Amino acid sequence: MARQMSMESLEAKIEKAEQNVIRTKKAYDVATEELKKLLDKRDAIRRDEIMSAVVKSKKSYDEILRFLEEGSQEMD
Repeated sequence: MARQMSMESLEAKIEKAEQNVIRTKKAYDVATEELKKLLDKRDAIRRDEIMSAVVKSKKSYDEILRFLEEGSQEMD
């Protein structure tokens, strides 16, 4: 026959599990915020690289737009 757990023991385990969930959620929130910051930095660097390439390019504004629009139509 299975041993029954006392109500106090069960409540203590529930409290411990709740604290673990709270601690884990805080760590998750910190990690996701760090990931968001890193992704934002990467995106900013990529935008700067694209703008630098556009400025250095000998293509006109219309040629660049046409090229980008054609590429996006091919993906559809």
